[in-house]
Amino acid sequence: MSKIEFQKSFGETIKSLREGRKLTLREVADELDVDTSMIGKIEKNNRKPSKELIGKVAKFFNVNQKELTVSFLSDAVVYQIMENEEVAQETLKVAEQKFKYLKTLKNIL
Repeated sequence: MSKIEFQKSFGETIKSLREGRKLTLREVADELDVDTSMIGKIEKNNRKPSKELIGKVAKFFNVNQKELTVSFLSDAVVYQIMENEEVAQETLKVAEQKFKYLKTLKNIL
């Protein structure tokens, strides 16, 4: 099973996996039963994949679905907080604390 390089964006990861197998956009799109343009847009980070598509991509490229999902979700977080770079680090720390807090609430309810 291939490892995901988390420093790359989700789209870069998909492109790297595709190019590593020397596949065209069309070949991947056909295998995943989606439009070629959708794969191209995902590779350019202009389109977000569904949870189902992430699963198909993971299976097709033999990568861990959880790691691929983490790559996608971390992109979403990073792009959102980069709009306010001056508070990015603090935002991540607070988000981690909130996550822990909300998780305890969920366990109580």
